[in-house]
Amino acid sequence: MRVAVVPIDAGGALTQELTEDGEPVGAARAWDDLVAAVAEVEQESAPRWVWAHTMDIYPRLLAAGVRVERCHDVELTETLLLGYIGRWGEPRSVPAAWARLTGGPVPADKPPRSRDTQPTLFDAEQPADPLGGADPLDVLVAVHASQLRRIDETALPGRFRLLVAAESAGALAAAEMGHVGLPWRADVHSALLTEILGARQAYGVPPRKLGELSERIAAALGDHRLHPDSPAEVLKAFARVGIRLSSTRSWVLKEVDHPAVPLLLEYKELYRIYTAHGWAWLSAWVHDGRFRPEYVPGGVVSGRWATRGGGALQIHKRVRRAAIADPGWVLVVADAGQLEPRVLAALAGDDKLARAGSSGDLYRALADEAFGGDRPRAKIGMLAALYGQTSGEAGALVAALRRKFPRAVDYVEKAAQVGESGGLVRSWLGRTCPPATSGWTGGSLDPEPVEEVADSGARNRARGRFTRNFVVQASAADWALALLATLRTALTGVGVEGARPELVFFQHDEVIVHCRAEDAAEVTTVLEQAAATAGRVVFGDTPARFPLDIAAVECYADAK
Repeated sequence: MRVAVVPIDAGGALTQELTEDGEPVGAARAWDDLVAAVAEVEQESAPRWVWAHTMDIYPRLLAAGVRVERCHDVELTETLLLGYIGRWGEPRSVPAAWARLTGGPVPADKPPRSRDTQPTLFDAEQPADPLGGADPLDVLVAVHASQLRRIDETALPGRFRLLVAAESAGALAAAEMGHVGLPWRADVHSALLTEILGARQAYGVPPRKLGELSERIAAALGDHRLHPDSPAEVLKAFARVGIRLSSTRSWVLKEVDHPAVPLLLEYKELYRIYTAHGWAWLSAWVHDGRFRPEYVPGGVVSGRWATRGGGALQIHKRVRRAAIADPGWVLVVADAGQLEPRVLAALAGDDKLARAGSSGDLYRALADEAFGGDRPRAKIGMLAALYGQTSGEAGALVAALRRKFPRAVDYVEKAAQVGESGGLVRSWLGRTCPPATSGWTGGSLDPEPVEEVADSGARNRARGRFTRNFVVQASAADWALALLATLRTALTGVGVEGARPELVFFQHDEVIVHCRAEDAAEVTTVLEQAAATAGRVVFGDTPARFPLDIAAVECYADAK
């Protein structure tokens, strides 16, 4: 059963029961209290809730102690459907979908707001009634029914339905993790910052160690006005001493023999900690012993998540020492190692490559099979195939990989050819890359248009490298979403009431479960089963395996 729900003024709600085809059943119902409405219906039938956007409504329910089992997120689904037909980036809101359905002018999406952002005068400038007088519940029901029809019109509707369900389940998990939070010791974090950076200074004054390093770098380069955090100034300073650099990236600096380089590398690391996870971050994001990030499901076109502040997907290893389980509890950290090559084996139907990874270390197996036992060269060869590297030794290593695993290499090279010709490629479940006309070649959450290049061949090759990796990375995201969906349900049966394991963190292919120490063994089994289930659900009957490296630790940093 499906139930559409629309919040209304004064905290109430309208609900409408639907068939699995999205058709209304009976009359709509008005409720005085949204939370009470969802709680009552959820307890009676655990339907698939149909609502505009999970992150707009579910946190409110969680704050009131109401957890739901399933949902259909209309905005996320609209994003997937628009992408499928090559219209990536168009407005995805319910009013926008309604306008497309009825032939009206399509309104722009409202800019995203942080959960802590207060309404401003600009909010009042939004149209008072973007639906043009239509009933909001009727609109939601109509848009949802339209989406179900459009899903059935895709080439592989069964897979796409699974993608929509997994994307929506991922949004539920994101809201739940933001509500529960990762255990975080503010006192430990503050002490770490003092140890790493020196004592906290007054506002606007850098910590002592950064100040000292800045002075030493400036002296080494003979420029006492230098700001080491300014790439432009650093490049000019090196140029003045006769060293031309293409950038200030660490891997570029490491190729340079100059006394300022080790100082600058240390400065870059400390500055990153200070700006990304320093005292200001601690004050903004850690409360009541928990770090509660704002995840953005589907925030990247490949299906990977982003965050709206908090930097949850890039927590520095040295700062992870502050992520400490509650007394008597542990953090069960599970990492899907070598995920993308395993996904490629499943995508390509390359059973030989799949079997190579069945014994554990896939790169070791590749080394023994194709690279004379040289594991580093095997890893470089696989990464070169996945990312389209051809310079240096990479081309020869990919050729060696092709001789042993032709189906896998052919799969990504065909995806590159489609991209170079301006075509669209898709993940296994149907998530679609942006069209070439969008100017997207992959990388950031908010892409900038690709710089115009006179050589059209160079532009085409850049897109080919993007689509080559997109098919693998997006399919890995499909698997990760299926893992989350399976795991969040399975964990409800572990432990005892009031002390159930909590899914508290997720980044790309790693999850963390916070549980009582006595439940860690059972949680480990659940994680292993969830990974296997996700593989079967997404890729069907394949010899490819997706093992997890699992560690039960008191401190997150000890898992690595």
